Parts: sequence; structure tokens; C-alpha cells
Amino acid sequence: MSVWLWMEALGTAYLVGSLPTAYLAGRWARGLDIRRLGDGNPGAANVWREVGPLEGTVVALVDVGKGAGAVFLASLLTGSIIGQMLAGGLAVVGHNWSAFLRFQGGRGAATTLGVLLVLLPRATFPLLALALIPFFLTRSVTTALAFVYIPLPLLAWWSGASVGVVVFSVALPILVGVTHALRAHEGLPSQGREVQTLR
Repeated sequence: MSVWLWMEALGTAYLVGSLPTAYLAGRWARGLDIRRLGDGNPGAANVWREVGPLEGTVVALVDVGKGAGAVFLASLLTGSIIGQMLAGGLAVVGHNWSAFLRFQGGRGAATTLGVLLVLLPRATFPLLALALIPFFLTRSVTTALAFVYIPLPLLAWWSGASVGVVVFSVALPILVGVTHALRAHEGLPSQGREVQTLR
């Protein structure tokens, strides 16, 4: 085990996660700071609402890719499931507390999804497909993701994942929820009118 390879994997994971995709999309597409629009969250859903569906979709896909890429790179550099989990966690931490946005950031839902798609593909892909139904019925990202994250640990255990990975599949969505609560307490521009549903 090379310490340098581990450091490279984990450091890269944080930096990749830190890439402020929603902020950049707002600047490039409209010259706007997404943090001052809508619910103030520099994430894909806010970009979708305040900038446009195309830009929001691109941001969501890139954010998913950040999580997936961090885990995949860690698998190549460390060859360890622990390394992959640490890298995935750091990618989400980077997204939520970005070094490029003075340690502000999004809530990490899309990046978390990317991490879990690589770590637990047999459990996550079917749940993601099923989550499209509540999404199209309610237009709520939060509701759709609940259909992925809540049953995921049980399905992961049933599919043969290790105890550590099952625990990780619980902890990472909890981090998303904690970040959501912290953002609601920080006094973002739209405090008091947090938007969950896509218009």
C-alpha cells in the first residue's frame, strides 16, 4: 500500500468534489451568482429552477460524475474498498464545503448518488429507476431521492455488500440531510422559503 497513492486519491476526491459546478453554470449561462437566487443553494435543483432545465440537468450529471469519478479513481489507486469509501465521502464533503467557494457549497445529493452508483451498482441502479416514478408524479427531487436512500441499505445488505459498505450507505445520505439542516440554519438568501419542488 502506497501512502502517496492514497493521498493522491483522497486529495483528488476532495478537489473534484469541490468543483463548483452550479456556481459556474450560473455564471457562464446567465452571469448570475446562483447563491443569491432561489433557495440560495449552489446545486442542480436551484440551477434548474433559476437558470434553466438544460443547465440544471448538466449540473446534476456533472455532480453525479464527481462522486462516481472519485470512487473509481480511488479503486484504481488504492485497490481498497475503504479507500473508495473515504474518497466518496471526501467528494461529498468537497461538494458541500468547496475550497473554491470559501468552504460553502451544495447539499451533496447528486454527488452522493454518484458515489453509491459505483460502490453499490446492483442496489442503487434499480432504486434509481424506480425513483423516476415519484419524481414524475411529484416533481420533487427530495421525494425521489428518499425512494433511493431509505431502502438502499437493506437492498445493499441483501445483495451481499459488506457491513462497512452497508453502514456507509446509511451514513452518506445522513450527511446530505445534516447539510440540508445546516444550510437552513445559516441564513441563506431565501431562508424561510426553501424550495423542494421543481417548477
